Amino acid sequence: MNTPVSAMSGTLDQLRSLAAQAAGKPAAATADAASAADGDSFASMLKASLDKVSTSQTHALSQAHAFESGSSDASLSDVMIDMQKANIQFQTAVQVRNKLVSAYNDIMQMQV
Repeated sequence: MNTPVSAMSGTLDQLRSLAAQAAGKPAAATADAASAADGDSFASMLKASLDKVSTSQTHALSQAHAFESGSSDASLSDVMIDMQKANIQFQTAVQVRNKLVSAYNDIMQMQV
């Protein structure tokens, strides 16, 4: 049951470190911020986050298929938790994408 909370807190830590990096502030002393300070680019961090979302969705679907086929390894509560976790991660990724597109559009409309 702690896995969804820790995965979400990891995502929040990444978003906070990216926001601090974008604002030009020193990164917080978290594990994700430390890796960002070591030279990880925004693109690589974004790709890693998207890969994590994809992995979560794949795992949730495999759990759902296992439950549907009657496997004793997958319980309904585990399937529902995994599906909700994947859904929240996907919604977070969509919101980050929307913010990036909005920021890009704002930059493109600036007068030089």
